[in-house]
Amino acid sequence: MSRTDHLNDPNAPKATSIRVAVSAVVRDQAGRILMIRRTDNDKYAIPGGGQEPGETVAEAVVREVEEETGIHVEVTTLVGIYSNPAHVIAYDDGEVRQEFSLCFRARPLSGEPRTSDESKEVLWAEPTDLDDLDIHPSIRLRIVHGLTDDRDPYFT
Repeated sequence: MSRTDHLNDPNAPKATSIRVAVSAVVRDQAGRILMIRRTDNDKYAIPGGGQEPGETVAEAVVREVEEETGIHVEVTTLVGIYSNPAHVIAYDDGEVRQEFSLCFRARPLSGEPRTSDESKEVLWAEPTDLDDLDIHPSIRLRIVHGLTDDRDPYFT
């Protein structure tokens, strides 16, 4: 299913739903960031996805990161809560979601990078190389916040 992100777009469709999503800024010992290239919009992003019934948000982070990247992680701290009503995501099935994502920092424990149905590329990116990647502004904000270790969690 494809998606189109609308941010601060006065012509964006109105949101019809909100779903709890999680994401993670995962850094290896060298300081590189785990990134995926999404199959649904061809943009680079940090791994993440929807929370499923019966799991905690931390369990959702671990599951989503491993599903999309092959990397098993441990959640360490909260980066922030992103719920901007000016950011909606339109799916080709007609659903339009308001952004609602809990973003965490996590550290890799094991695994080797591999792609999935949701990620056509998985890479460890140097923070200095992020400007060369096509990253949606809402994801870039989470990365910036995730790289700043001495700040309180962000929220909208």
